[in-house]
Amino acid sequence: MIQIIGTRMADDGRTARQIFDDVMANPARARFGFGERLAIVNVDFQNAYTRIDRYKTAYETDPRQIEHVNHISALARAAGMPVVWSRVGYADDASDAGVWGTRTDTPDSLQNIKYGSDRHAYDDRCAIHPGDTQFTKRMPSAFHETPLQSLLVWHKVDTVVVTGGSTSGCVRATAVDALSRGYRTIVPMETTADKLASYHWANLTDLQLKYADVVPVADVIDWFAAR
Repeated sequence: MIQIIGTRMADDGRTARQIFDDVMANPARARFGFGERLAIVNVDFQNAYTRIDRYKTAYETDPRQIEHVNHISALARAAGMPVVWSRVGYADDASDAGVWGTRTDTPDSLQNIKYGSDRHAYDDRCAIHPGDTQFTKRMPSAFHETPLQSLLVWHKVDTVVVTGGSTSGCVRATAVDALSRGYRTIVPMETTADKLASYHWANLTDLQLKYADVVPVADVIDWFAAR
């Protein structure tokens, strides 16, 4: 007879949002917490993913998402800490999209976000300042083949605050990579977005349990206020 020590996959009828709320109400993990210096890493705040009035690929979860991001980015600048904006974009032949760009080929497809296009442009509601770091990435994580790691080392950053979209895609990939590189990783829940609620809440739950501190954006604001 086999003794079950662990657990088989559970399906108790709760929605992804209910599971998230239960996890947040009954934390089972210690927080990583904030360190001494942080960077705000804002992922893919570009028209292709934020302008629900223009593109089918765009999504919105919290209508105040960009407002919250602008606020904590301003606090970081005032404290002399880096603010980073990433976006995705590709060459005309999509050769730099790699195999990721081979699954579909429609006007809305990932690899058809061309450099300099409206889909590639940052959302004009984002308060991007001249001193902020901006770069185009080609894969989900903002760390993959970008200057982000060297920038964080230069600024002596020990904490990465990840915002943006999608929660289940590029935000998650960036947060996992941040933890993998030894950074305390913070995801303010109101600053992320996804196309489907189930994706959004399930991935916030998984991030909270494994890779990051998922916190209200007020926690980030309070951290700056306490300095």
